[in-house]
Amino acid sequence: MAIKANWNYPTAVRFGAGRIAELPDALKAAGITKPLLVTDAGLVNLPVTQTTLQLLRDAGIDFGVFADVKPNPISANVDAGVAVLRAGGHDGVIAFGGGSGLDVGKVIAFMAGQTRPMWDFEDIGDWWTRADPKGIFPIIAVPTTAGTGSEVGRAGVITDETTHTKKVIFHPLMMPRIVIADPELTVGMPRFITVGTGFDALAHCLEAYCAPGYHPLADGIAVEGIRLVLENLPKVVADPNDVEARGHMMSAAAMGATAFQKGLGAIHALSHPIGALYDTHHGMTNAVFMPYVLVVNRDAIEAKIARLAAYCGLSPSYEAFLNAVLALREKLDVPHTLRDFKVDDKKRDLIGDMAIVDPTAGGNPIELTRARALEIFDRALEGRV
Repeated sequence: MAIKANWNYPTAVRFGAGRIAELPDALKAAGITKPLLVTDAGLVNLPVTQTTLQLLRDAGIDFGVFADVKPNPISANVDAGVAVLRAGGHDGVIAFGGGSGLDVGKVIAFMAGQTRPMWDFEDIGDWWTRADPKGIFPIIAVPTTAGTGSEVGRAGVITDETTHTKKVIFHPLMMPRIVIADPELTVGMPRFITVGTGFDALAHCLEAYCAPGYHPLADGIAVEGIRLVLENLPKVVADPNDVEARGHMMSAAAMGATAFQKGLGAIHALSHPIGALYDTHHGMTNAVFMPYVLVVNRDAIEAKIARLAAYCGLSPSYEAFLNAVLALREKLDVPHTLRDFKVDDKKRDLIGDMAIVDPTAGGNPIELTRARALEIFDRALEGRV
């Protein structure tokens, strides 16, 4: 076989209800004695966080907390967190929360011992080799949502405030040493966040599966992740206390982030500028764009989607899968159009320009030209599936 490829798979994951109790042991295993727990402002005072902090106190662990993190985190959040970490003499990070807390926590740990500016480590070519690996602090990741899968990733997405663009900061050693994936931590998520993060996991799996290139490991993980979301996202919305279904959603989130090393595509390439310009929820933005991207990409993915539909227990056709996505969106009250999502066309041209240079655009199964990006945007604005 002439094909050559590079494959990487995630860190150690401690999965299951109640496993947050193992956090002190995980810190010890990672060699962290004085952690900085990084989370977002909306989560820090909720019971899920306060119970975790009490767990650390009961174990006699000296820790700090940093929660100045926006839902779409910006570089100032990272800078402030690094300052707190250094001033407190912390030797590792607990990245705690959804995508924003996880991403910022990982990037803070990465930047802890660096001397170059953060943007010097954007995921471009081999820029990651500029970093001093000895300056990267160990990370324990504790997701409290089931969407981004950032807990098993080697990067963080941070918005550059000066250009309003989302950038990916990457280094192999940003991979958390240990993940604690406890579905009980997700029980208190608001409905909107449950739906949005669930669609984020679905988008990760779907775009990874549709991305070109040879990666059968990613494809296999992606299709099972898609099945898990289709079966379990309605269950957790209907019954937020369904811990088994929430566990399946946590698995799907990690699977999506594992699979998308193969690539993403136009869903993310358009969601990123919308999120940066309008401060929308990333997963819900993905949900809005999903069917329109499927339609525009149809010629390149129809046969693959038919196989996927069959695996998911649907009629083995592209139409069956598209209709399943539309039905799931409608059932869970996902906005059908960008206008329903309070996004207008005033920045249409800028969004087109930003989408085609987004790092995820290259993974689309057909070339994401400016014309195609604007066609998807217009369809999503008007609701033309």
